[in-house]
Amino acid sequence: MATRVGLDRKEIIMAAAEIADQEGLSKLTLKLVAQRLGVKTPSLYNHMEGLPELKRAMAVWGTQLLKETISEAAIGKAKAEAVLAIAVAYRSFAHQRPGLYRAIIAAPDRECVEQKEAIASLMAVIKRVLKAYALPEDKHIHAVRGLRSMMHGFVTLEMAGWFVGAVEKEESYLQLIATFVNGITLQSSAQTIDAGK
Repeated sequence: MATRVGLDRKEIIMAAAEIADQEGLSKLTLKLVAQRLGVKTPSLYNHMEGLPELKRAMAVWGTQLLKETISEAAIGKAKAEAVLAIAVAYRSFAHQRPGLYRAIIAAPDRECVEQKEAIASLMAVIKRVLKAYALPEDKHIHAVRGLRSMMHGFVTLEMAGWFVGAVEKEESYLQLIATFVNGITLQSSAQTIDAGK
């Protein structure tokens, strides 16, 4: 096997993500990553301590990519249009990068500073979009958690093979998001009325 020159950590993470997308995260091994990169498995240990660290690194990188994806989708949009845009982008990302998405949503390592920062950055996009509804702090937090839960919950069930009925899945997803938007819009309107009394 030829020796690779200039192999770096980012290249290893990207190769691992490609394998996870194609074969499934559970099938990911250092041996497969080494084969994909044309190196011997021990070479990877110059950059990673092992598979657990590689999966953490994938989670960080994947979360950053997901954050960039939904951020770009929300540019120039506000309120309902922005919520719908990030929801559609979130679902598309999960379907395009299924293995990487599973790495993202695996139980986070609370001791990993990079992972905590990446998650905070992702959630900041959702918080910023929902801030436009001017909800009280507690209701704003509920809304952020609710939107994230709906996007993740629907996508996870969909990827697991549920929703096999005749009704189009995308239509169900869009209706779910619309219902959420209607709910927070009503909350926002009620808050405005109460503030004016």
